[in-house]
Amino acid sequence: MIDAMTGSLFAVSDLHVSYPRNRRVADGLRPETADDWLIVAGDVGENFADVERTLVALRDRFGTVIWAPGNHELWTHPNDPVRLRGVERYEALVRMCRDNGVLTPEDDYPIWAGQGGPVTVAPLFLLYDYSFRVPGAADKEEALRRAYDAGVVCTDEVMLHPSPFPDRESWCRERVALTARRLDATDAAMPTVLINHWPLLREPTEVLRYPDFAQWCGTELTADWHLRYRAAVAVYGHLHIPRTTHHDGVRFEEVSLGYPREWRQRGVPPRPMRRILGPPTTLD
Repeated sequence: MIDAMTGSLFAVSDLHVSYPRNRRVADGLRPETADDWLIVAGDVGENFADVERTLVALRDRFGTVIWAPGNHELWTHPNDPVRLRGVERYEALVRMCRDNGVLTPEDDYPIWAGQGGPVTVAPLFLLYDYSFRVPGAADKEEALRRAYDAGVVCTDEVMLHPSPFPDRESWCRERVALTARRLDATDAAMPTVLINHWPLLREPTEVLRYPDFAQWCGTELTADWHLRYRAAVAVYGHLHIPRTTHHDGVRFEEVSLGYPREWRQRGVPPRPMRRILGPPTTLD
């Protein structure tokens, strides 16, 4: 028997707190009730200390905080004294979260029992494998060549090290296989909220200003996961195009704040925290 909950399940991503304006936005995030949960779907920042500071502050305010990593947390940035790379860096982030009471993709999936539930809330860490290639690119090498020729190259190529895997796509395939086994073991009668920094399917990337960038945005291996794993909602970030879309009848929520130059162009004060489940208000 799952006890009913009050409050709401909120989500945000791409806070990029190294920008002072964004840090002020993050510092201003507040729950509506003591029972509110907050999903943080990656790209808090690239400096380990900034990520820890922000997640700890959010955990102090919200009833539960759930984190899934983005590419920026995984960077080994030259200005970060934490020099860990690849899997070691991810594991250190997981340990930091656990030390501070923040749930991660390595923890048991919690059950949201408030309005819209019960649902299994599943933070995922899946990466990408260059399969979201632009039409006409036969393989990764050609897709990358076209991107370099166009001057559209993700900084991951320099700062996101896959060690000990030989490349990022190998790490992605390992994460997909591991995560599929975990999701296969969840209650088949219960819907899910699937949380991944990168979108689970290609369609959200079709609105990118620079189509070559899509290859750093997900994997075709998860194209049916919103159906296969009974998603009530799929939450993602990374694209910096906050919006609600529907695919195969499933609601997809892009919950990013983005860089100051992006959210300032929208002409309204940023309200990046989006209600995923829970009682709606007149502000939604």
